[in-house]
Amino acid sequence: MKKPPSRKLLGLLAAIVFATGCSTGGQAADTPAGEVVLKVGDQKGGAKALLTAAGLLNDFPHELEWSTFTSGPPLLEAASAGAIDVGGVGNTPPIFAAAANAKIAAVAASKGQVEADAILVPENSPLREVTDLRGRNIAVAKGSSAHGQVLLTLRANGLTTKDVTLNFLQPSDAYGAFTQGKVDAWAVWDPYTAQAQAEAKARVLTDGRGKANGYGFQVAGRKALEDKGKNAALKEYLIRYYKAQKWADTHREEWARAWAAETGLKYEVALTAVNRNGDLPVKIDDTLIRSEQELADVFTDEKTLPGKVDFAKFVDTRFQGDLA
Repeated sequence: MKKPPSRKLLGLLAAIVFATGCSTGGQAADTPAGEVVLKVGDQKGGAKALLTAAGLLNDFPHELEWSTFTSGPPLLEAASAGAIDVGGVGNTPPIFAAAANAKIAAVAASKGQVEADAILVPENSPLREVTDLRGRNIAVAKGSSAHGQVLLTLRANGLTTKDVTLNFLQPSDAYGAFTQGKVDAWAVWDPYTAQAQAEAKARVLTDGRGKANGYGFQVAGRKALEDKGKNAALKEYLIRYYKAQKWADTHREEWARAWAAETGLKYEVALTAVNRNGDLPVKIDDTLIRSEQELADVFTDEKTLPGKVDFAKFVDTRFQGDLA
């Protein structure tokens, strides 16, 4: 937990601070309740859009400062450094953060369907089975939930990463590479899956069913968790976030319209993604921890991570009673 940040990490954080306006300057421990500013890391069309659509931000009792990230890994690097207090990510970024001894902890969880966690190929691709990926190029965001799905999918079909070439690209770059034929397949999640199916006529080679665990996490920085003043704000934020998830599950068309307006997606694409997913709160328990540990071990076995990760050490259940 005492490992100093790398130069690469410091450079990335500096870029994040410049781009989003969040500060890595430390607040004193135990911030007075009236002075709490909860810094939330988000992705476009994520928590802020969901909470707004559900009407759960208007009377939030603390000031919120939002920072937008392209994916989970840089969000967690910011949380580890204290640039943000909390943010939502998929099932794999916390494992990579744990491997880097990041100062973070998963404090709440949800679970969704995994049908949209897909490996896509072009409509006219000759690839029909997972084993056809041997010798092919797969675009995927490194450290993302799709990265984990690729490893699990390959393993389930007798392959390893040595049998394919992984092209580590963020979704926006991967979409271009996919549509231009620069990669043979693309591992991604909704709404990108729905968008590629609707606009690029992408075909699903395989999806996450039977492989991916579908978990997502709200992850807090240790610095925020050690601040008693911020704990009340964290608890209130988590309660409202999971109320918003339940609202979205029963107001899918309304949420799809709000999501489309926020992201610029076509309404039909947003509705497909909403109807196919529906993340709902779950308890952080032994079953969840064991599933995440199994995923971490796959990354270790593939030599993607430098050593074994003990996922349980990066979990904090202090809010479980309130979230129940």
